[in-house]
Amino acid sequence: MPNKTLILYASVDGQTADICGKIRGQLEEAGHLVEILTIQDPPPSIKGFDKIILASSIRYGKHNAELISFIDENLTELNRLKTAFLSVNLVARKENKAEADTNPYVKKFFENTDWKPDMVGVFAGKLDYAKYSFWDKWLIRMIMFFTDGPLFPPIAMEFTNWQKVEAFSRDFSKL
Repeated sequence: MPNKTLILYASVDGQTADICGKIRGQLEEAGHLVEILTIQDPPPSIKGFDKIILASSIRYGKHNAELISFIDENLTELNRLKTAFLSVNLVARKENKAEADTNPYVKKFFENTDWKPDMVGVFAGKLDYAKYSFWDKWLIRMIMFFTDGPLFPPIAMEFTNWQKVEAFSRDFSKL
């Protein structure tokens, strides 16, 4: 009987959705039955799933509050199942900040939760100033200034390491 997997994600600008879509495709190729939902969809019951991936982008230094609430409300069941957490953030564009134990957002996340997923993936996102509001551009440029990132790129810059996403999918399918 194939594994039934839920991917529940929170995405602000779409890159987390793209990453989750890639993972979905690979899991389906490996024989998983996959349901993918955004955190804005009606909250799913996690009963009946064998595996769960929860994913969130970072905005203003924080993971999605609704996803965190979902984790808190389903903590017992999540700790019983095979689970993974994905964090998508621009800090992860730096190799020394692209792992669970080196990424400041992921470290802070796990300091504030009792959830213990079996796997953690940290992926760099996409920088697309053309999509951002005036204030978002200003704040993100300030963050990029302090982290030696691009301030005025002429086009969108995708930092996601898709080979790393594929490796994560392969490893998760084996859980």
